[in-house]
Amino acid sequence: MNEPWQRTIVDAHPWDFVRGLIHSDGCRVTNWTTRVVASEHKRYEYPRYFFTNKSDDIRRLFTDALDLVGVEWTTPARGGDPFSVSVARKASVTLMDTHVGPKY
Repeated sequence: MNEPWQRTIVDAHPWDFVRGLIHSDGCRVTNWTTRVVASEHKRYEYPRYFFTNKSDDIRRLFTDALDLVGVEWTTPARGGDPFSVSVARKASVTLMDTHVGPKY
């Protein structure tokens, strides 16, 4: 269970918390899919962030921080890892790109 002091820090510094967790247990990748456009299969690529952690408490703090800063997130659907959080909507990825920066 999250401790009150943890929530206080995350609420005060949500982007620092998100950045730290992405840099430690997350990544930014380029996903791709194909779509039929005018009867032709076309490849479509898009950036996406993933965060994976087995701690329910850490994942909850992470998703609560994302909610605080207006980032839309999901958990992967198709047989995905139940310990992962995904950010794939264009506006949310742009927001993450602005505040998270490259992983070092």
